[in-house]
Amino acid sequence: MSRPTRDDVLLRPGLRALPRSEDEVQVGTDPRWAVRLAGLAPAEVLLWSQVDDTTDLTRLPDRARAAGLDGATVAATVEELRRAGLTRPRPDTTTVVHGPAAADAAAWSLLLPDAAGDGVVGARAGAVVGVVGLGPTGLGVARQLAVAGVGTLLLDDDDPVRSPDVAAGTHRWADVGTPRAVAARRVLRESAPGVRTDADGAPEVVVVVEHEAADPVRAVRLMGEDLPHLSVVVRTADALVGPFVRPGTDPCLRCLDLHRTDVDRAWPTVLGALTRGAGPHAAPPGEVGVLAGACAALAAAQVLALLAGTTPSLCGATVELTLPDLVGRERRWAVHPACGCRVPPRTTDAGPREG
Repeated sequence: MSRPTRDDVLLRPGLRALPRSEDEVQVGTDPRWAVRLAGLAPAEVLLWSQVDDTTDLTRLPDRARAAGLDGATVAATVEELRRAGLTRPRPDTTTVVHGPAAADAAAWSLLLPDAAGDGVVGARAGAVVGVVGLGPTGLGVARQLAVAGVGTLLLDDDDPVRSPDVAAGTHRWADVGTPRAVAARRVLRESAPGVRTDADGAPEVVVVVEHEAADPVRAVRLMGEDLPHLSVVVRTADALVGPFVRPGTDPCLRCLDLHRTDVDRAWPTVLGALTRGAGPHAAPPGEVGVLAGACAALAAAQVLALLAGTTPSLCGATVELTLPDLVGRERRWAVHPACGCRVPPRTTDAGPREG
């Protein structure tokens, strides 16, 4: 009779056992999940020091016995690691993510309770994300999402590429004068050949990159369409990433403007001047490359968190990134009592009708 097969058990991706002393090893280095295995015999320390995320832990007790150690003790330690959430089954080779997003899948395998990072990244192929505003920041967002495996990106910006847009490794000098959306499609095809940019239909989420201030008219339209959206506002020497708005759930952009008006009664007048784009200074001077890159990475990470089924950290929050050091400063926002954005779109708060 053949011996029953055992399902392989591995450490989660990127984890390995590191010797700490003659009787102790450490699994992982990230304080969110790193653990110490103490009270080990020197031979056990040597055994565990050879363990990484490719080692089948179910066979480790047999290796221990072959080395003259107590296999039951090693098996108990494996079980402790399993209870600590640091192990996973060997993944199905047909669903393993390869290429640029493989590291992303490994990271999500650490972050998710079920270690299903490959599934999270693989599901991005069916996602549809819109990006409005395709200067260096917006194109950076789109490129990050494309390389991460997002299948469809709907691009919106007919302004021509200007020489200041040749920043952060996005647009090329040869693109100057070309509509930004056209140039962006070329960039995305080169970065992620399988990405679609000409599909019909509505996006699941939209990233809106604007300058100086968020357009309140566009914000109202996004709320009315019940579209989750992330605001990015780029200024000369700083930028605001957030809030991430899920209509009916989170504080919206109008909430933020109402809070600002509570502090500064002239804010609506200033906001109108900024968003109308009138006057000789309507065209922004450009976007600093390092600032655009930082904003793009943060914004793309927020979108990927939403697509993974988690709550983005910038729901109800903004992060201000300032030059020269780009150290972010977070601010939390509450729903403004005068806004009414918690009323679901296309409904009223009058309550149900009598039959």
